[in-house]
Amino acid sequence: MLFLNDTRFRAAFYQFVAISAVLLAAWVMYRTASANLARQDIATGFGFLSRQAGIAISETSIAYGPTDTVARAILVGLINTIKVSFLAALFGTIIGVFVGIGRLSANPLLSRLMLAYVEVLRNVPLLLYLFLWYFLIILVFPPVRQAIQLFPGFFLSNSGLAVPSLEWHSGFELVLSALGLGIAAALVVRSVARRRRIASGQANAGWIVALILLILPVLAVWASGQVSLSWSAPEAGRFRLTGGLQIRPEFVALLVGLMLNLSASVAEIVRAGIQAVSKGQWEAAQALGLPRSRTLRLVVLPQALRVIVPPLTNTYLSVFKNSSLAIAIGYPDLVMVSNTIMNQTGQAMETIAIFMGIYLGLSVLISLFMNWYNARVALKTR
Repeated sequence: MLFLNDTRFRAAFYQFVAISAVLLAAWVMYRTASANLARQDIATGFGFLSRQAGIAISETSIAYGPTDTVARAILVGLINTIKVSFLAALFGTIIGVFVGIGRLSANPLLSRLMLAYVEVLRNVPLLLYLFLWYFLIILVFPPVRQAIQLFPGFFLSNSGLAVPSLEWHSGFELVLSALGLGIAAALVVRSVARRRRIASGQANAGWIVALILLILPVLAVWASGQVSLSWSAPEAGRFRLTGGLQIRPEFVALLVGLMLNLSASVAEIVRAGIQAVSKGQWEAAQALGLPRSRTLRLVVLPQALRVIVPPLTNTYLSVFKNSSLAIAIGYPDLVMVSNTIMNQTGQAMETIAIFMGIYLGLSVLISLFMNWYNARVALKTR
């Protein structure tokens, strides 16, 4: 039993035992529930995923119809959830950074306005704001017959915003693959150029080469003639708008609600991160003649990232999980689609297990990515 004295072995052994106990308990509960359902002649298992869904989904990012399978319907809901969560996280972070900097402004009017912005958004439940934005869109904007034409091809009504769009007929996968290849090549060149610049102390044209490598694969695919697309502009009909991209009010309300709620949390995180940087850093940069804007961008914010990133991870996880509130305003996210399927098939246990597993898996992926990024910006110690 000498191996029990090894702390690394004990740590791994205890984790193995804990995970095994959890899996065993889950298996026992599943078997018990399946046996109880079988006694009541209720079907169990995941075979229903291959059946015809038979439901219409109002907003889809991929091809879908009621005749498609249940699994594809769940995939549509998952894509909708990821889409709105990613956009809310992106725009909310950008707004939050500016609001957080504004909170530290020497201008008392600006700092008080930013304080009011943060307090109003943080102290009211998100669900109430979702109702607010949704009903504002429905009540304030005119019906489709009286849609407002903002610009040629841009229409605004209580059914959403209609904008011109590109319709891909062929070659979308090739362009996407070429773009991914270009991004990978540009990142490699940028990394090599950065190392050479640090080693030599001399500027180089690495960013120009990276930009060329980013664009070149896409241009090559385009020149091959395998890409076919057309321009589609919305047209006002008697009862509805046809053509173009239809951005529905449910999506807009959910995006605005999640984005503003996230921006308030990000603003406080950024403010705390900036204040955590020593005041001597500001004074040293000013002594070198750097203006305040460049001091903030080049000196303070890079150091503040070490404080900002860890709490930012939890904020991103929250916005992803809060997207499940979309069911309250009728946006077809993962939970809403899963609930509809659950009501149709009657297989609640399997359906709930599916979207719980999806939320768990994506949350773990977000945490792993943010932990990796945090390790990159953290102060390296021996």
